[in-house]
Amino acid sequence: MLLVILGDGVVANVVLNKTKGQNAGWIVITAGWAFGVTVAVYAVGTFSGAHLNPAVTIGLASIGKFAWARVPVYIAAQMLGAFLGAGVVWLAYLPHWAVTESEALKLAAFCTGPAIRNRAANLLTEIIGTFVLVLGVLAILTPRNLNPAYGWDVGFAPCLVGVIVWAIGLSLGGPTGYAINPARDFGPRLAHALLPIAGKGNSDWGYAWIPVAGPIIGGLIAALLYKTWWPA
Repeated sequence: MLLVILGDGVVANVVLNKTKGQNAGWIVITAGWAFGVTVAVYAVGTFSGAHLNPAVTIGLASIGKFAWARVPVYIAAQMLGAFLGAGVVWLAYLPHWAVTESEALKLAAFCTGPAIRNRAANLLTEIIGTFVLVLGVLAILTPRNLNPAYGWDVGFAPCLVGVIVWAIGLSLGGPTGYAINPARDFGPRLAHALLPIAGKGNSDWGYAWIPVAGPIIGGLIAALLYKTWWPA
């Protein structure tokens, strides 16, 4: 929920009409998402291991770092949190929906969409982006880089995860808006479909499977590569 409040919130601030941050640009959006990830990981890391992303959860389970029995309830919680976060953003920017004419920009404040609609290419972009995310999280947070004895894994790890997300957004976010997280896209897309937003248009469900399938595939590939090649 925190991730989407701050992530969708920065998109809304940039794309909706008459906000203080209107037209602030891509750097602001990617920074907002990166900081949102960092805040969310700090907030819930001690409770759940900071599983904010079904692709990460499934990837970790595939290599034995997380119990498969816990995966369904984690994913359900991630989806619910994302849905609720999108609802909070809708409330925070309540006057701005009516003064924003573009249906596409209203949808963008909730979920991702391609710059050039090509399903194969869009799917590949999401696979690559999530591959970088999951491999980066696994590799950077390995004990060889962070020594738990000195508390670095708890105190500094969320910042490093935020850096990974920022880097992905800056370098790989252009083609699809870098969902790299099925919950981040599906939950807010469902909120867009259900919330009373004037002139919102459709929720582009024909595209919705790509930011779900792509991240899961990319996360699995990264986790399996990490398990096979990375030193213990």
